[in-house]
Amino acid sequence: MKIPLESIKELRNMTFASIANCKSALEEAKGDIQKARDILRKRGLEISAKKQDRIIKEGRIEGYVHMGNRIGVLVEVVCETDFVSRDSDFAQFAKDIAMQIAAMSADYIKIEDVPGDIIKQEKNKEQFYKEHCLLEQTFVKDPSITIKDYLGNLVAKFNENIFIRRFMRYKIGE
Repeated sequence: MKIPLESIKELRNMTFASIANCKSALEEAKGDIQKARDILRKRGLEISAKKQDRIIKEGRIEGYVHMGNRIGVLVEVVCETDFVSRDSDFAQFAKDIAMQIAAMSADYIKIEDVPGDIIKQEKNKEQFYKEHCLLEQTFVKDPSITIKDYLGNLVAKFNENIFIRRFMRYKIGE
């Protein structure tokens, strides 16, 4: 099946995946952009899981101060190579994550970080995770994906391990 260049560009803008990955996902999805997006998301998560054991020694610290200077965030996003840490998409991801934390005030990065005694008290664990775990939150700039999906897309694009190591959110009066 011949995939139109416009479809590849559209999918690339949505997912940040490479042109080759976008083309193969569109071919597999028979030209359906939404199905191709889901395929890339799944591939990104699979790649991310395979790369968890690789050494991480590069990255960037990103800061964000919300309008009015009442909320501020510092976040450390790490990767394997300095090449990726200097890439504009990686930098944008770090900025987006800092903004996400300021807007949604996550308490934990992933589900595994939540202490057992806290989660035992919750009646609706799934809702708790969506509200308090950064990777489970809906991305404020694109509600059709989660932060985990956004991260998976970035991992698929660069084909290396990337993760959010830590963050700190400051709010006047807290």
